[in-house]
Amino acid sequence: MDCYRTHNCGELCTNDIGKEVILSGWIQKIRNLGSLIFIDLRDFFGIIQLIFSKKINKIELKKEFVIKVSGKVVKRQSINQKIPTGEIEVLVSRLEILNSSISLPFLIEDQTDGDEECRMKYRYLDIRRNPIKNNLILRHDISLEIRNFLSKNGFLEIETPMLINQTPEGARSFVVPSRIHPGMFYALPQSPQLFKQLLMIGGIDKYFQIAKCFRDEDARSDRQIEFTQIDCEMAFVDVHDILIFFENFIKHIFKKIKNIELESFTCISHSDSMNLYGTDSPDLRFGMEFVKLNDWVHKKGIEFFKKKELTIGINVPKCSHYTCDQIHSIIEGIKEPKINHEEIFWIKFFMDKTILSSKKLLSHENLIKLIKHFKAIPGDLLFIICGIERKTRAKLSKLRIEMAHHLNLKNPKVFKPVWIINLPLLEWDEESKRYKSFHHPFTSPIKEDIHLLDNKNPGYIRSKSYELIINGMEIGGGSIRIHDKNIQNSIFKHLGFSIKDIESEFGFFTKAFEYGTPPHGGIAFGLDRLIAILEGKENIKDFIAFPKNNSGKDTMVNTPYFLKKEKLKELHL
Repeated sequence: MDCYRTHNCGELCTNDIGKEVILSGWIQKIRNLGSLIFIDLRDFFGIIQLIFSKKINKIELKKEFVIKVSGKVVKRQSINQKIPTGEIEVLVSRLEILNSSISLPFLIEDQTDGDEECRMKYRYLDIRRNPIKNNLILRHDISLEIRNFLSKNGFLEIETPMLINQTPEGARSFVVPSRIHPGMFYALPQSPQLFKQLLMIGGIDKYFQIAKCFRDEDARSDRQIEFTQIDCEMAFVDVHDILIFFENFIKHIFKKIKNIELESFTCISHSDSMNLYGTDSPDLRFGMEFVKLNDWVHKKGIEFFKKKELTIGINVPKCSHYTCDQIHSIIEGIKEPKINHEEIFWIKFFMDKTILSSKKLLSHENLIKLIKHFKAIPGDLLFIICGIERKTRAKLSKLRIEMAHHLNLKNPKVFKPVWIINLPLLEWDEESKRYKSFHHPFTSPIKEDIHLLDNKNPGYIRSKSYELIINGMEIGGGSIRIHDKNIQNSIFKHLGFSIKDIESEFGFFTKAFEYGTPPHGGIAFGLDRLIAILEGKENIKDFIAFPKNNSGKDTMVNTPYFLKKEKLKELHL
């Protein structure tokens, strides 16, 4: 019987010296010294050096050939401390070529010469490289730890359907035509939202699923059209139950996988997050909190600010030495949202306590008072921006992040988790001129705000929702769900659904509410993002075996593609 290997390439050590072994793998490197040939043999587990005598010199071997060798483990003459097998090598007595390889499109090295586009096209080769292979091992380890932790805490892993009905009030769904039901379609799930709620109605106490989800939206470095979610739901819980349990869950993952002890998570409201950082995904690894200046500038009666909806600023420590050109370059580098130079000005508070302002809007006396208002110290640089409230916050938030980047404050080895709670229930959509769900229409409003549903401006209603942000990246989010049919129907109406629409789109769901629905809530974490943040990365592609590119294409299998006319006809399209 053929035996491809008695050992793998990464496990042999000095204890194996003298043993006859059989190894199989890929040729990583060849060094032909004439009388001897040295080959680095690589498999999934590691690399080992082989020695060939001149007898095998006539055989043509190239990188990435798959070979099988037999030989004796011997002590290596020159030790290589860079690899675990660096003290030994295998003196080859027999060689068999299992498969050849054509020239490679890029080097199979940790530091490859292949760009992302090329590596995406030949992803199966990219997986041979340690960085991608190790990322997939990490993904496996985290997935296993997730399953173990949740299972030990009473969660059942339950699969939900992949072919479902499309529901509104979310991202665009992918649809699948039905051959046996002409003109009808399935939708791929954006999340298992309705099904996990139905499981709670079905009496399941705790559910989880590592679920595939699909959203037909623009891809980014931290977002794919096909992604994986750690989906969880619990019966008879409120917000504090969810936050406590899943804070421990995340702490456990960080400790188990990276041996990192996370401190207690910060918890702030959505409104405070917007006021202090201009975003609901704040990075707390650095300060530079917003300073609101409306009252201050209005008291001074400065004409420039009178018609501005919002005036805010940040204090950037120890940056008064930045030149005007440097500051201009930083502001110009912010593409979205674009900052107009007319709506921003800066103040340098030099180490000698002299002051330089980019605009002559304030007297020297008022500049000193403004610096005190910021609690600035000599050496600091102040930025002040004004304009329409929402846009102004977004612009200063982007400037804050840009300055942190320039100052190297975004340490990938530091983790600052924060819960954002009490997010809005509804938000106004200018395009459709109506209210839309901030998250989804099944999110429960805060009890104290339910009466505002009858108000002309329901945009002030807070919800029992929460998001977990780590280092400025949203890792997960969820809410306590509505379990009262009347409240659910009221929310639907505020979103513009008629009684007919509610019955057509959600009839099966609202019907289930009539049979005794428990209070319940849950959360979903982006598995791809969680793994990336653990590794201090932003691009999630390297943690997915076969990702799509930023335009949603898989260049390896050439998808999406055009269907042939015969197939379109078969699907009645």
